[in-house]
Amino acid sequence: MRPSILIFLLFSCLHLSFSVSEPYTAIFSFGDSLADTGNHLVDGPNPILSTTHPPYGMTFFRRPTGRCSDGRLVIDFITEAFGLPLLPPSKAHNTDFHQGANFAITGGTAMSFGYFHKKGLESTVWVNGSLNDQIDWFQDMKPSLCSSAAECKEYFSRCLFVVGEFGGNDYNAFFFAGKGLKQVISNVPIIVRGIAEGVERLINHGAVDLVVPGVFPIGCFPLYLKLYGSRHEEDYGRRSGCMKKYNTLAWYHNEKLRRELEKLQKKYPSTRIVYADFYAAAIRFNLAPKNFGFTHGALKACCGDRSKYNVNMANRCGTSNATVCHDPETYASWDGVHYTEAAHHFIAKGLLEGPYADPPLMSLRSPKASASVVTKK
Repeated sequence: MRPSILIFLLFSCLHLSFSVSEPYTAIFSFGDSLADTGNHLVDGPNPILSTTHPPYGMTFFRRPTGRCSDGRLVIDFITEAFGLPLLPPSKAHNTDFHQGANFAITGGTAMSFGYFHKKGLESTVWVNGSLNDQIDWFQDMKPSLCSSAAECKEYFSRCLFVVGEFGGNDYNAFFFAGKGLKQVISNVPIIVRGIAEGVERLINHGAVDLVVPGVFPIGCFPLYLKLYGSRHEEDYGRRSGCMKKYNTLAWYHNEKLRRELEKLQKKYPSTRIVYADFYAAAIRFNLAPKNFGFTHGALKACCGDRSKYNVNMANRCGTSNATVCHDPETYASWDGVHYTEAAHHFIAKGLLEGPYADPPLMSLRSPKASASVVTKK
């Protein structure tokens, strides 16, 4: 056979192998309030959580769904882009989960409750919803999805697992208990390792394609700016207006997480572990908010009170004393610690198409024929 023909056939086969990749059968999501699609709302509004009350959900769903936003979240946009229905909360009753489930729960942590109890932080962790707890829930669901080891291996090889973000509530537990930054930073390697162990546990359950986000720039959250603001101008980023030391913590966490994921990728070469750079995707809102239509900037919440950052724990979003803007699309922050649907849309687009996931998520599998372009409603 002539070399030119052989080369042509080889390239044709390679092209074919990529072009016919099957779409995902299901998506399974794990995380905290940034990904929760309603696990706390399954049995009705939670009297403790204001996030299960109006005006949450006002933009897209026209009602509270348990999502900590005015509308859809990053995980919703990812699911839509792959042509799958929005993920039902895993605690939903009489539900078919063959196309996916969301185990994320508001207040979820990377570390177990015992970890915080040993450190005297149990009062600032109010839900047993750690990553390991969520994987236990997944394990309990597993027999309803597949019935044999071979069937499970084949089924989960066609699923996408989104693991996080995790870590935000772990650090909140320290800060809300009055602990200093130095103590928090010393626990970062432990918390990151906990995330990596959870990812490895999912791999051992059959996960092949996994997306693992880092944490957001927490020094940009209006809630942090309200609670931990400084009198010293040099403590803030000149362009972003965010608190430097908290963003340094987030950057350190993310760098540690990247390294742990690289180790896992080498250990499990048959998997695809994608780091999702939530930090880089979100910090741009603070550097140039008007470029994204956020004419009210990125340091003021849409829903809260009428103070500088529109954040007051006594008048928090979802309570009777809270005020809410009429144009959430012009705000990046929804309630001071969670983003608006508009912000979630931009973050998801950067993960799906690049450059905030390497490779971009849309390159992992071809979407279903019914998939629509990721757009805002």
